Amino acid sequence: MRTERRTLLKFVTAAVTALGVSGMPFAQPAAAAEKVTVFAAASLKNALDAVNAAWQKEAGKEATVSYAASSALAKQIEAGAPADVFISADLAWMDYVAEKKLIKHDTRANLLGNRIVLVAGSRDTAPVDIKQGFDLKGLLGDEKLAMGAVDSVPAGKYGKAALEKLGVWSAVEKNVAGAENVRAALLLVSKGEAPYGIVYKTDAAADKGVAIVGTFPEDSHPPIVYPIAVTAESSNPDAAAYLEFIKSAKAAALFEAQGFTILK
Repeated sequence: MRTERRTLLKFVTAAVTALGVSGMPFAQPAAAAEKVTVFAAASLKNALDAVNAAWQKEAGKEATVSYAASSALAKQIEAGAPADVFISADLAWMDYVAEKKLIKHDTRANLLGNRIVLVAGSRDTAPVDIKQGFDLKGLLGDEKLAMGAVDSVPAGKYGKAALEKLGVWSAVEKNVAGAENVRAALLLVSKGEAPYGIVYKTDAAADKGVAIVGTFPEDSHPPIVYPIAVTAESSNPDAAAYLEFIKSAKAAALFEAQGFTILK
């Protein structure tokens, strides 16, 4: 009988051990910190990559970024895409998600400013005096003017507004090659598929394949503002800390190095 009891005890002990059951629970490995998911305008790529690297170095946290046109990102957020932070290249698309209660209103802030410029694919291209009635059509001939899509992409909307204000839009409208985002428009010029393009100053600085040949007057288009906010659906505890870092002096220096202006 004792032999049978010992055998049974050994069997039960082995079974309990195999199932991982004991008086004290096994220690579980700590869950990896969740990355902050950022949806950001395509024109922010170089600067924001640098800011995120600095944040990771300082705080030991990571951000993962989806870059695209602000319009596309806003629509993705509306469709339920899992973003923690949204950075738009204009106020209109941030207003769009705000009206649909897709951001936390108390986290919204105007972060950065920018300029739009005329770029050419050759550094030998003569400077262009961008003013009322300037002959952009004469420069283009039958070739294309690369821009972000003028009905949705912020850079394209700013560019169209400037051309309308300067009285040249109707002359070049049929020349426009609308791209899905401003970096795609930049690439058309850089790769020689369009002789000229309208992009942000910061984009031009990021691509050695183009040269700035003219800068649009600031009063020719609405102010270029990049707003930022935490999304309404975000439950990531690091989102607020990320927002604070991106508005810090350390981040400001990195944005300024890429040509952005800091809005207070």
